[in-house]
Amino acid sequence: MPKSKRFAPRKFVIGSVAGVIVFIYILRLFFLQLVETDYKLTADSNAFRRDVINPSRGLISDRNDSLLVYNEPSYALMVQMMEQHGIDTLNFCRTLGITREDYIKRMEDIKDSEKNPHYSRYKPQVFMTGISVEEYARIREKMFQFKGFYFEQRSIRRYASAVGAHVLGDVGEVSVNDLGRDFYYQSGDLIGKLGVERSYEKELRGEKGVRIMMRDVRGRTLGRYKDGLYDTHPVAGKDLKLTIDIELQALAEQLLEGKLGAIVAIEPESGEILCLASSPTFDPRQMTGKDRVKYTARLQKDSMRPMFNRAIMGTYPPGSTFKPTQGLIGMQEQIISPVTSFPCIGGFHFKGLHLKCHGHSSPISVVPALATSCNAFFCWNLYRMFNNRSRFSSQREAMTRWKDHLVAMGYGYRLGVDLPGEARGMIPNADYYDKYLGKWGPLSVISISIGQGEVTATPLQICNLAATIANRGWFKTPHVIKEIKGGTVDPKFSQQHRTLVDGGYYRYAVAGMRSAVTGGTCRGANLPGLSVCGKTGTAQNRGVDHSAFMGFAPMEKPRIAVAVYVENGGFGADFGVPIGALIIERYLRGELSPEAQSKATAIQHRHISYAGYRKQ
Repeated sequence: MPKSKRFAPRKFVIGSVAGVIVFIYILRLFFLQLVETDYKLTADSNAFRRDVINPSRGLISDRNDSLLVYNEPSYALMVQMMEQHGIDTLNFCRTLGITREDYIKRMEDIKDSEKNPHYSRYKPQVFMTGISVEEYARIREKMFQFKGFYFEQRSIRRYASAVGAHVLGDVGEVSVNDLGRDFYYQSGDLIGKLGVERSYEKELRGEKGVRIMMRDVRGRTLGRYKDGLYDTHPVAGKDLKLTIDIELQALAEQLLEGKLGAIVAIEPESGEILCLASSPTFDPRQMTGKDRVKYTARLQKDSMRPMFNRAIMGTYPPGSTFKPTQGLIGMQEQIISPVTSFPCIGGFHFKGLHLKCHGHSSPISVVPALATSCNAFFCWNLYRMFNNRSRFSSQREAMTRWKDHLVAMGYGYRLGVDLPGEARGMIPNADYYDKYLGKWGPLSVISISIGQGEVTATPLQICNLAATIANRGWFKTPHVIKEIKGGTVDPKFSQQHRTLVDGGYYRYAVAGMRSAVTGGTCRGANLPGLSVCGKTGTAQNRGVDHSAFMGFAPMEKPRIAVAVYVENGGFGADFGVPIGALIIERYLRGELSPEAQSKATAIQHRHISYAGYRKQ
């Protein structure tokens, strides 16, 4: 065999191996140049430093332009992990006023992929936030000793007063979940946690900018890269104007001192929330800076739950404030007419069932029944509706229609207020009773006709009912945002929602509520010249009854609707009515008379004992 033929297979093998090696080198070069970023990041990190410029957070003011939330300068201490080696940690800790253990923990948290999922040793990381201007001035003189550390200017949130905490909310450092949901944030950034600060976070936060700085081979900053040609400027957050009247809010919070409960006031025509108070409350001024964590922990351990916004999260039996809905449903479904009368001899008595009522004339029709808060009238109304086979094929169909009415009135589901954490309340349906009662009938569920039993509502929903009656059958979704500077308010807040009840029937609900004030259960709200309409509620409870009130004024062209709910406050007239009257007078007249101011002071200092209080 010729020699050339004997070596031909070897040439093929050697050539193939060489070809594979060349291909591998080319492929690796491709990945190094175009795909893998580690070397590029290292090179860029050596040559450039990208400083994030945080925007100024938007300001918040009330409906009368009183500034409620603003910003003050502060600093964050940043660290570039690729550069921070070799520093004197003992000196560093003394300079910052922290322990070596604290230093180690902060460094570990920065590198922890679970706590800081966006970690990169090539990018600046937040070591410490909330450094005041005074602290910055003291520390910066020594910063040249600590390679890899530098300051980044930020701002700290400030609240003008202790009023309005549940509406305004607060800001705090981003959580791991926040970092996973939105790449805008990096560890150490601030984000809205509660209230408006949370629900309008994207409008308030603005857009970050970046400053690119040149560095030499020793890591010393030389200046801005190409005179800032590639820098981006931060865009400040949008300023918000709220619907809240901060003076009215302050009064509401004062009246709730020493009590558990809520006060909500709405402008009926617009759905704008004028005040939204929950008690107990907290001081938003203490929810900023380094002490925020300790203060929050203390609030969370408080059995009275001051961070729980009872105005929108608390679900309570509405009691007799629910009765106008029942009269309206009865008239709309032709179960009763405005002149239909039912007997009330000390209450509702039928087939061995007894529901008590207080003394008043009998028989009684819908308007005086609302004025005197007659239990028997509304029990008979519901009994007739659920048993009416000429209109409904079954009690199941009747109950479904009953619930449909209440949902259209804003009960049983979230209204959609622009605050986080709103509860939906409870309006039971036939399926619910099938599951929990099995066989049931009107007498089994009769207590729902007077706002007891399984029916629950939030104070916001109760106030929204008052606004709906004031408008004679429609409402707009309650909201706290009035204006977004440079932005638009969600159009859903300007849409009307009509109930399933003809507008003409509402005049009887209005007449009943007006009569309640002029000569019924709400006489304490009879303010001369303001034609207040109201309805008390005494909601039964395991202990002392809850005190409730809802109302609006003036009767014609209403400007304010209000709901008051005081846990264990007794009769509606004990706390609900006088508090509601003070809120209405303060808003419509712009101030309280000397006599009214004395009443407000007395209520403010009249505390309720909640020994052995059980959380809802």
